[in-house]
Amino acid sequence: MTLSSPAPWAPRIRQGIGYALLCLIALAFLAPLIFMVATSLKAPADVFTVPPTLVGSEVRWKNYAEAFTFTPFLRYLVNGVIVATAGTAITVAVAALSGYAFSRLRWRGRNLVFAGFLATLMIPQEVLVVPMYIMMQKLSWVNTFTALIVPWAFTAFGAFLLRQFFLTIPHELDDAARVDGAGPVRTFLSVMLPLARPSLAVLAVFTFISYWNSFIWPLVVINDIPKLATVPLGLQQFFSSQSSNWHLLMAASTVSMAPTVIVLILLQRHLVRGIVTSGFGGR
Repeated sequence: MTLSSPAPWAPRIRQGIGYALLCLIALAFLAPLIFMVATSLKAPADVFTVPPTLVGSEVRWKNYAEAFTFTPFLRYLVNGVIVATAGTAITVAVAALSGYAFSRLRWRGRNLVFAGFLATLMIPQEVLVVPMYIMMQKLSWVNTFTALIVPWAFTAFGAFLLRQFFLTIPHELDDAARVDGAGPVRTFLSVMLPLARPSLAVLAVFTFISYWNSFIWPLVVINDIPKLATVPLGLQQFFSSQSSNWHLLMAASTVSMAPTVIVLILLQRHLVRGIVTSGFGGR
């Protein structure tokens, strides 16, 4: 007695069901974004219509221009770009150096120091707000861009990510560079960094988004909101002053997504490769 082979169309059906489920999940995640963009183009009278509609009676592109006139939203965007770009650059540089030191260089107490460094990931940011604010006061950094950038640029996540990637690189490359006369610094700059570009892209995207969306720390450390506020603080101020103008708030929120979308588009090729080869497994 022979077992019958599965029908040739069965894999296609399973694949179609899988794609349909993925589309439904993607639609569920995109629904709030679609509603936000649609609301940003509505007239004020169309925002709370019953039943709700996706498209209003008219498409008002001028909502985006008006969003920049009610509050200094352009300044908030510039401040956010400055803070996120500088913070990302420092974080990536520090993470690359520390990840290289923890993975390729041999020194006494390396694993113990790394374990302690990694343990800081268990501390919530909310617990650190008060001691960090006291430190900023002693350094006279309160109400400055430095306070927004520096304290969170030295996190263990980046070091862990780059360390795990560097551990996947064969040590024969270090030996070959040493034979060619390269020291640790030259090996790091000429061999390791070019290979680590995908993982650096992953870290850059995560860090940029983290800085861009940060709200609690800027709220605590910034007093001169019109001058130094980043986008989340700007949106909060916008909501406080223009809470009835939901179409303008949605327009400002849509514009605030542009920098992160641009970063994702620019680093997409490296990002996809970096997620695959980031080396979380280690060895």
